[in-house]
Amino acid sequence: MSGRGKGGKAKTGGKAKSRSSRAGLQFPVGRLHRMLRKGNYAGRIGGGAPVYLAACAQGIQKCC
Repeated sequence: MSGRGKGGKAKTGGKAKSRSSRAGLQFPVGRLHRMLRKGNYAGRIGGGAPVYLAACAQGIQKCC
């Protein structure tokens, strides 16, 4: 168990796909991640935190 990651080959080229579109959201996941990192919330921010926050914000926006 010395290796890390899931293996597989890295894709080269192709169009970049935003994290918002991967998650099927309209809110900017990358921008929220940057804001969470810049604010004094935690030393490190996980990858799923901004996706969850964007989904919550989008849900709140839809209902109100």
